[in-house]
Formats: sequence, C-alpha cells, structure tokens
Amino acid sequence: MQQNDLPAAEFRHVYEFHIRFGDIDSQGHVNNVKFLGYLEDARLEMFHGDPVRKGEKPVRGMVISRHEIDYRQPLLPTVYPIRVETWVTEARAASFTLAYEVRDDANVYAEATSTLVAFDPETHRLRRFTAEEREFIGRYTAPTA
Repeated sequence: MQQNDLPAAEFRHVYEFHIRFGDIDSQGHVNNVKFLGYLEDARLEMFHGDPVRKGEKPVRGMVISRHEIDYRQPLLPTVYPIRVETWVTEARAASFTLAYEVRDDANVYAEATSTLVAFDPETHRLRRFTAEEREFIGRYTAPTA
C-alpha cells in the first residue's frame, strides 16, 4: 500500500495492544499466525466493543470469506503498544473489504485485507447489509477523489 493511498485518520479504526510472551516464536519475533489474531481482536473492537461503549448497537452477522496478509518486517518483543489501523476500502450490498496495517509510529509490520460478507446465522445464508449496517461501515470508508 502506498502512503498516499491511506485514508485520513478520521476514517481509520485504531486498536492498540501489547505483545504477549506467548506470541513470540523460536525465531524471537511474533509468529505469523498471531497476526490473524491481532486482526480479529481489532475487528471485534471495531464492530462490537467500541459501539457498545458508545451506547450503540454492535454490528453482528458477518463472516470472513477471505484474508490476505503481507509481512513487511519482523515484529520483535517490545514494551510499547502496537496498533492495528483498519479501514474499509470497498463496500457492496452484501460484502465489504477491510484493509489493515499492523504498526507502531515508525514501522509497518504487516498489511492485510479481509473480505467480510453479511450472513444470517439462523438460516445459514448470505444476506444484504441493513441500512444501519451500511451507515456504520460507511464511517470507515474514505470518500474517493
């Protein structure tokens, strides 16, 4: 991702975390599979934790249909927080794409995307997003130039 392709801060969700001892592998850096857990934690905060804390209804009924991740450099143990910055790159009637950066102030450790689709857990079928869900997703979608 090019720096000028990134959306303004107002369209990004930011989730901070600390690396846990168990995240480190025998090579002395964060194991690559742990990154997917960081992305999951960021999504949970974005769609559930943050709305609940704001007195809003959490967004539910979505499943992941695709993940793609590029590891940019090793993430070493640190006492400083790491963050996942997340935003929407494309939104459709029944799916949207999230982009992520796992980073600190100086480095990007991984860039990733996930495609999420609207899903009805009772019927086990895909569905379209509601107007309320589209509004929420729109908060993280930067306008195109």
